[in-house]
Amino acid sequence: MGDVAVGARSEQDGPGERPEEPVRTKESKAKKQQRPFWKELPLLIGVALVLALLIKTFLVQAFSIPSDSMQNTLQRGDRVLVDKLTPWFGAEPERGEVVVFHDPGTWLKDEPTPQPNAVQKVLSWIGLMPSANEKDLIKRVIGVGGDTVECKGDGPVKVNGKPLDEQSYVFEGNTPCSLGIQGQFKVTVPKGKLWVMGDHRQNSADSRYHQDEPGNGFVPVDNVVGRAIVVAWPIDRWSTLPVPDTFGQKGIDKAAAATAPAALGIAGAVPLVLLRRRRLLRTDARV
Repeated sequence: MGDVAVGARSEQDGPGERPEEPVRTKESKAKKQQRPFWKELPLLIGVALVLALLIKTFLVQAFSIPSDSMQNTLQRGDRVLVDKLTPWFGAEPERGEVVVFHDPGTWLKDEPTPQPNAVQKVLSWIGLMPSANEKDLIKRVIGVGGDTVECKGDGPVKVNGKPLDEQSYVFEGNTPCSLGIQGQFKVTVPKGKLWVMGDHRQNSADSRYHQDEPGNGFVPVDNVVGRAIVVAWPIDRWSTLPVPDTFGQKGIDKAAAATAPAALGIAGAVPLVLLRRRRLLRTDARV
């Protein structure tokens, strides 16, 4: 018999089988599927911008310190990161926190609005720089709704009758209270408002100096952008911004101290009332 013709089916081949094709390796498939980097770049930039906007809106935002009113805690030119997530869950600012807030209305009326260039506008839009159009301030919360805050002489500042130990953050050489008409006060903070003061007490136009204006120096809680939690720039000044221990002293939270006995009384009375009601029902059933 003659040789099998080239390309003809061998007797060993099953019906319908085709000659084996060269096996493609995973590397060759990956190379074929890879797109050029320049095609991927627009997508990467788009994803980065979306993430930056989400972070700016819901998580954290960078702010620049424009003045010396928070020295030495914060220096002019520092960049701080502000927590914007916590307020979304209903948390309100607490005593001792450093917060960024929108101008209540007249605090920055004499301050000129800077005109940013194109690069600054883009950076502020994605949250890498504060917006030049938003007039924001940064101060420390001294009193919250229901608190009584007072200053007499050169201090100390008292909250609900408890003196604050502010040596750890008040600017060296400053007195806690300023000697002057506006620096001597006793106020009760309305519900939903804050009383704020700068750490550089003799160089801070804070709540004390706006008592004769609409709002009486109080900052609405709704104006608060968030709590400053970290000094992120410059690198050699990196630090956190914790609440000083003096704001956690016993008895400063007058409202909580007053309601605690009442709450305990109610909790103790409920079982007694239920027990008495149960006995009355049994008596009625027997009659």
